[in-house]
Amino acid sequence: MATKNFVLYLLAAFSAAVLSAVIISDHNSHKNNRRINRPSFNSDILDSDDKTWPELAFNWRIMLATLIGFLGSAFGTVGGVGGGGIFVPMLTLVVGFETKSAAALSKCMIMGASASSFWYNLRVQHPCRKVPILDYDLALLFQPMLMLGITLGVALSVVFPYWLLTVLIIILFLGTSSRSFSRGIEMWKEESILKKEMAKPRETFVNSLGELLIDTYEPLIPIEEKTPMEIFTFNLRWKKLMLLVAVWASFLVLQVIKALVCSTWYWILTVAQFPATLAVFGFESVKLYKESEKRKNLGNTESVCEATINWTVSNLIFCALCGILGGTVGGLLGSGGGFILGPLLLEIGVIPQVASATATFVMMFSASLSVVEFYLLDRFPIRYALYLMTVSILAGFWGQLFVRKLVVFLKRASIIVFILSAVIFASALTMGVIGIEQSIRMIHNHEFMGFLDFCSSQ
Repeated sequence: MATKNFVLYLLAAFSAAVLSAVIISDHNSHKNNRRINRPSFNSDILDSDDKTWPELAFNWRIMLATLIGFLGSAFGTVGGVGGGGIFVPMLTLVVGFETKSAAALSKCMIMGASASSFWYNLRVQHPCRKVPILDYDLALLFQPMLMLGITLGVALSVVFPYWLLTVLIIILFLGTSSRSFSRGIEMWKEESILKKEMAKPRETFVNSLGELLIDTYEPLIPIEEKTPMEIFTFNLRWKKLMLLVAVWASFLVLQVIKALVCSTWYWILTVAQFPATLAVFGFESVKLYKESEKRKNLGNTESVCEATINWTVSNLIFCALCGILGGTVGGLLGSGGGFILGPLLLEIGVIPQVASATATFVMMFSASLSVVEFYLLDRFPIRYALYLMTVSILAGFWGQLFVRKLVVFLKRASIIVFILSAVIFASALTMGVIGIEQSIRMIHNHEFMGFLDFCSSQ
């Protein structure tokens, strides 16, 4: 019920915001029929000639950016949200990049931190089950839809006015942050009950509460130890990984060879992404559905994968829509889609450790796709990108190491959920404040506040 209410909140708020933008756009078009200049936000994104690339020199700006980047990458990867909402304001306000280059460098940092997190998680044993800590089935389910959504979001970012993007950021980030925080409080209370029960004699714990609590909190109970190499080979599933790489490569090829905007070949290549995406999603959906039905018929209530959700047709459609929504928001707002995927995995019953590992795993593909595109467009300075990626790689590794040890020591996986909520809330503050300030400046300068035409704005 809470998940449905949250989705209804997002749909209602987003619809109201877009409808308001449509009304404002119509009002402006009737009021002024002359040619309208593009607002500065879209100019920053689309004008590749106006570059502001500060020199990479050792000064207080670089030191502060390094500190913020390290903390943002560390906590962002632990929470499974990347940290793009922190990187973009940091790169613009502290270092001095314009929005376009800041967004590109933000993707570089997300890619570095996600790759580091992926490498670390390959050496981490699942807390309670004899399965990889990376849920490849969920990755295959969400990754195609997420990448399709990113393509749609990038296109919409050309059309949407700046103030509307700011409103959507605030709506989404505050909603997901508050929902994640509530989820963290619920988990904290449940963990407290478990710790009290575990402190009692063993027979009391088993007889009074039974399998419900054991199943719910088993992630906090360590299982048999394996050697690091055994864990690595067990977590690395080559066939599923290669399938994910194939999906990534197909999207990359389509983006690289995409023809002139709004030409016939442009629309053909854009539409070609849909059947490829639906084929992979459909394959994984049918697999999960059949396995779920088979277990149900045999009387086995164990989940097919990490999610405790029942894989019915309606739930699979819901996950598809959420994947597209997450990608669209990621492309629209310049994030990696983790602000939707991370909280969503928690909502469908994935334990925090696996939700964090799987979300960063999927973001590694989406962020790297954007980095390749930005590199081909010469959107960021290589030296800055290599430096910030190095910072993010180190932060992603040490952040995962520290928080995972803290979770084991305190026996509270809810710490990961609180970190996720805090990163999203911090992103809402930073990007919201910058967006409001920029929107006020646009109003003061009497700039156009409505929707732009897609083809003429390229």
